[in-house]
Amino acid sequence: MSDPAPPSDVTADDRPEGTRSVDGIVTAFRGGDYICDRSLATAVFLALELGRPLLLEGEAGVGKTELAKVLATTLGTRLIRLQCYEGLDVNSAVYEWNYPRQMLEIRLLEAAGRVDRATAHDIFGPEFLIKRPLLQALESTDGHAPVLLIDEIDRADEEFEAYLLEILSDFQVTVPEIGTVRAERTPRVVLTSNRTREVHDALKRRCLYHWIDYPTFQRELEIVLTRVPEAPDRLARQIVGFVHRLREADLTKVPGVAETIDWASALLALGATELQPAMIDESLGVVLKYEEDVRHIRGEAGRRMLDEVVAGG
Repeated sequence: MSDPAPPSDVTADDRPEGTRSVDGIVTAFRGGDYICDRSLATAVFLALELGRPLLLEGEAGVGKTELAKVLATTLGTRLIRLQCYEGLDVNSAVYEWNYPRQMLEIRLLEAAGRVDRATAHDIFGPEFLIKRPLLQALESTDGHAPVLLIDEIDRADEEFEAYLLEILSDFQVTVPEIGTVRAERTPRVVLTSNRTREVHDALKRRCLYHWIDYPTFQRELEIVLTRVPEAPDRLARQIVGFVHRLREADLTKVPGVAETIDWASALLALGATELQPAMIDESLGVVLKYEEDVRHIRGEAGRRMLDEVVAGG
């Protein structure tokens, strides 16, 4: 494989109008039903403008993954997602060989009497390569830089994190049997972390960084009314107020924004127009994911929280 030209970056003039300013990103994301503040929009704008990966940290369910999806939609490009997990390796993240197809090719060569004249190129060509997310992002051929989402990097092993650092430095991968694959268009990279462990400083230095916290009451109310527009205002306010009190409680896992949205949709499906103690008890499994948390809130504790929400207006 011949050495390709260095990767080209997408300039602001090549990007959609809505991504050429901080205010434009706020507006464009809102059009995609994603409500973000100026600090987050600034981080996204700078990542686009400077061509740097963006590392988003925060609790689960605060909208890190959703941001990458909305960004891809806003840019009008593909989203390529690599879900990280313990034991993730090159075969799952970058590429692996299609062994069944290679064996079939060898059988065909044997049947044709050509196996003695076969070379490595006969079974180690690009057509036998299974391209995983990282290689897909580097080999994007549609003329648009894709958004590469590396989701929950904190769940991957440190060895893979070190390998990823090399890719983010040069945006190229070497396949020994074929050659070096280098990105023609640098992918827009978004990494997320739930901070189950610290991401290595070397990787953090490669990225721009932003912490996504739980939203304020008003912002979360706006999010709920945007994502579940059928919800009555009174019900939406009570849901958000109740969830905020759950986050102050001593729970194994407090609910994120995703759970708030799910609960609003669930209560709406149950025909609720306002929170009632019985309906809270019956639907807590939508917003809480641990049995001990459900048992802790169900009953008297939930009723006290509801009374505080109603009293607070």
